[in-house]
Amino acid sequence: MNATEQEILSQPAVWEQARQYAEKASALLAAPGERVLALGCGTSAFVAMAYAALRESAGFGQTDASFGSEAGVISHRGYDRVIAITRSGTTTEILDAISALPPGSRTVAVTAVRGEPVDALVDHRLVLDIADETSVVQTRFPTTLLALIRGALGEDLAPLIRDGQTAVSQPLPVDPARFEHFVFLGTGWAVSLAHEAALKIREAAQAWSESYPSMDYRHGPIAVAGPHSLVFVFGPAPEGLVATVEATGATVVTSDLDPLAQLVVAQRLALQLALARGLDPDHPRGLTRSVILAAAPSTNGLHR
Repeated sequence: MNATEQEILSQPAVWEQARQYAEKASALLAAPGERVLALGCGTSAFVAMAYAALRESAGFGQTDASFGSEAGVISHRGYDRVIAITRSGTTTEILDAISALPPGSRTVAVTAVRGEPVDALVDHRLVLDIADETSVVQTRFPTTLLALIRGALGEDLAPLIRDGQTAVSQPLPVDPARFEHFVFLGTGWAVSLAHEAALKIREAAQAWSESYPSMDYRHGPIAVAGPHSLVFVFGPAPEGLVATVEATGATVVTSDLDPLAQLVVAQRLALQLALARGLDPDHPRGLTRSVILAAAPSTNGLHR
């Protein structure tokens, strides 16, 4: 069993263990009434988007999300708290974004490891070391953080954990090797899960994948759906969507599982597709555990 498979299958147990972080997570991530900005890159950016949607919908206050590389566009707005999500604690764009924040923002780093450069740049740390991973491809760190976020915002995690156990034990809904084109759809906070699922297909299996809000899929993207397309819907499908997509010849997957548990199923699909293509899902082509960029050459004799 490769590392990616081990980490995918371990998720419900790790979500259960994450309850030990509940009090600290609530203090750092709920922050009732504060204006909050969440930052991330890649998978962590999608977690930041989900966190922002979940926190606002739970009534805790205005919450924005941004890619670390784009944070300069909105970071000047005067947030009370900035949450930096970075599994490794070394991602260059996140370190640069934190360093460029205006004075006065309370900063929190959420990582899987201690002793990395981000530690010296923030006021507080939440270290989910139980969810750290060997594989380059992220699976259990982001889902564990999202489970913990939901618990910190007052949700009972027991139903989610039960659905997670189902997600790792039930047969896959389809054989992904039958398809050439993968589309993931969601609504609300689950749109970010759709983006993450599509990323997993690209990372692990080097396959063609897309992601959209469910209601927006009919506004153009459906034009490329066909018999070799798999369309996977997170959460309830909007009325009429399944029939419309099936009319193209595409296969549609829906489920009654919690959307986060559905993401586990999507991870398993990506893993199986990678193996069917003879690829190493632990070490995808062109990827490393963290993106660390070289400093830009100086034109005036000064260095950043």
